[in-house]
Formats: sequence, C-alpha cells, structure tokens
Amino acid sequence: MSMPDKTGHFGVYGGRFAPETLMPALFELEKAYSAARKDKEFQTTLEFYNREFIGRPTPLYLASRLSDHLGGAKIYLKREDLCHTGAHKINNSLAQVLLAKRMGKTRVVAETGAGQHGVATATAAAMFGMDCEIYMGTDDVARQSLNVFRMKLLGATVHPVDLGSKTLKDAINEAMRDWITNVGTTHYVLGTVFGPHPFPMMVRDFQSVIGREAKKQIMKMEGRLPDALVACVGGGSNAMGLFYEFLEDASVKMYGVEAGGTGIERGKHAARFSGGSLGVLQGTKTFILQDDDGQIEMTHSVSAGLDYAAVGPEHAFYHDTGRIEHPYAIDEEAMEAFDLLARLEGIIPALESAHAVAYCLKLAPTLGKEKVIICNLSGRGDKDVMQVAKMKGVEL
Repeated sequence: MSMPDKTGHFGVYGGRFAPETLMPALFELEKAYSAARKDKEFQTTLEFYNREFIGRPTPLYLASRLSDHLGGAKIYLKREDLCHTGAHKINNSLAQVLLAKRMGKTRVVAETGAGQHGVATATAAAMFGMDCEIYMGTDDVARQSLNVFRMKLLGATVHPVDLGSKTLKDAINEAMRDWITNVGTTHYVLGTVFGPHPFPMMVRDFQSVIGREAKKQIMKMEGRLPDALVACVGGGSNAMGLFYEFLEDASVKMYGVEAGGTGIERGKHAARFSGGSLGVLQGTKTFILQDDDGQIEMTHSVSAGLDYAAVGPEHAFYHDTGRIEHPYAIDEEAMEAFDLLARLEGIIPALESAHAVAYCLKLAPTLGKEKVIICNLSGRGDKDVMQVAKMKGVEL
C-alpha cells in the first residue's frame, strides 16, 4: 500500500494539476504533512482529539433486525454517524485544522455539499481558534438549511455560490480561488479524497482510522474478516477510509456505491463509473461526467454529498484493477433504505449513507447467513429530515 507515487499518481490517475500560483502552497502542505505523519507529538495529539472530542472508536453495530428481515448475511454498521457533528467528515477536518495550526495558518476555508464537511470544519476551527469561511452551492444551501445555520452558530461565514450547477463543484472552485488569493494566511480544508496531491493521500490517511477500527472490531466480534465492505462514494473519503486497511485482504470484496439519481441518463445521475470518462478536474486526473467536448455535465442526486461530477483518483485506480466495484443506487432505492433502516433499527441515516444501505439490501440476500458485511454508516440523517418530509408531501 505504497500508493500514490512521489508525484501523487495512482497509476495514471491523480497528480497535481494546479495553477502555478498554487504550487508553492501545495509543496508547503506536502512537506508539512510528511513531517507531521512522522511526528509522534502530532500523532499523539490527533489521537487525543479523536478519542476525547470526536468520540472514537465508533461502534461496530450488528443490525440484527435488518439482517433478519433480508434473510441473508449479517450486516454490521460502522457507526460514523455517532462521531461528534454527526458524520465521518470530522476525522479529516479536525486533523487538517490541527495541521494548519502547526503550519502557522490563522484562517481556513472549505467547500461543502451536504453541509457535514462545512459543519465539521467550522467545529474544528472554533475549537482551535481559527477564522473559518465555507463555500456552498445555492442549491445545497436550500436543501441543507439546517447545516448552514449550524455553521453560522459555530462562527463560520457561509458564502452561497450561485454559479454553474450551484452545487459542490462550484463551491470547490470558489474555495480554491479564495485559497490562491490568501495563501499566506489560509489553509484549504478539502473534504474528500480528491484534488491535487497531497490531498487524496492525506484525506485518505486521516479517514483510514475507520477501517483500522473496523478490522479490530470485527475480528473480536466474529473472529474473522468480513466477506464484504460497502460504503457510499461521492468524492470517496468515507469509502477509502473503510477500505484502505483491507486492500491487501483478497478475500474481502469492496463495493463503493455511487449515486444513480433518477437513472443513468445525462444530467440525471452522479455515477461516474457508469457514465463518465477520463479527464482532469479541479487538480486531479480521474473519471468525470463530461460531454464529448470535455465540458462538465450537470449531475443529480437526492443526496447533496454525492452530487458531484468526479470521483477520487484512488477509487479510479482500484476500479480499473477490479479491487473495488462501483455499483450505483438510484434515488428511489436510497429513499427506501432510509425508511427501512429507521423502522427496523431506530437509526435515521444520512441520504448519502442510505445509498450504501440500499446496496446492502440487494447484496445481503444473495449471501449465506454465515457471511458478514460491514456497511459504513457515514452520517446521520437529521440534516435530511426536512428534505425527505418535503419530498413525501408532509407538512411540518
């Protein structure tokens, strides 16, 4: 597991496709991260905050009623929804803000789609006493108004981005512009395993605590490795966080579930491996939803956090090798999983996480009862309840 190479490539994917004005900041970040990952004091401090602030380790929970209902494999849920702020995003945000403080930065910026990364970054910035500004597409601001208010409560300034698709892609563009303008004082807390090197590697490393914990937990509970891992994939950080520790365990199958939207037609989904092609976007080479002229296509998903035109380069590499499969779940399937997990387990998942649960509904019945699945429940669904109620025609 020595990926990426020194230039930030995972095979043909990845790299550092960035403006010349940003290259010094990327080199500075790479140098700082390389030193921090070898620094026992930094690692000890990070472990302390993971334990005492985030609430790690998160439980690995046997969803027995869901498993019995499906009549197949046991489904264990890795409960990242129980992290402080309600999702896996805080694992990366807190670590990057800690690194930014070590670098002498006084301000952080971030993009957000579903709002969870924005909330996590605002939380970490508040705790470490740093200024924080968040960029968010206006479509996402509308459907994630609760998280917008949470960010403001935490002291962050939220900038609605009313350009392009008005979603995550455009928020990233604006956050990048801010970083270039204020690079001396500012660190960009990128929220997923995407962007120019070293971000895909760094975010993966910070999220890999999920898989390390899950492996220890399943060995204690079942005495063996799982047969399958399932996680949703937008940029892909929660999935790589779970998968990374198991990559060399050939018996463990891995499924990164993309957003099928309303179906695999142009502009109606965000399933990059089912409708995308090789290209470069926002600093990295990977699979992208684009037209024949290389223009980025519109995307759609019921979940704001999966509604993105590109995928992390490490996912693209392992997709090519066959190590990770990338099926998709459509909106209707995710909504069904959202309802079912709530009714059977008393757990309301984020709509992003519901895509992973939706694939478990298909996978588990095809496996024997002696088989074991770990599903990454990457976030809780409080942020989505108003949107779901509106979609169901329920007045609150």
